[in-house]
Amino acid sequence: MADAVYKKIQVVGTSSESFSDAAAKAISKVAETEKNLSWFEVVEMRGAISEGKITQYQVTVNVGCRLS
Repeated sequence: MADAVYKKIQVVGTSSESFSDAAAKAISKVAETEKNLSWFEVVEMRGAISEGKITQYQVTVNVGCRLS
């Protein structure tokens, strides 16, 4: 495996469905503008509650992009 350098981008994805969906949405959004996505790291998971029910899942994700 060749040596590489990566740029790390931190984003927060949200979803009304699940933590997994929130992370997937965050990564998909980064993929719209960045190339060579190589890895991701979940940094934080949290959510919003309204009237005793979960209304939103929030995931902070670091995404690694390999620089050419």
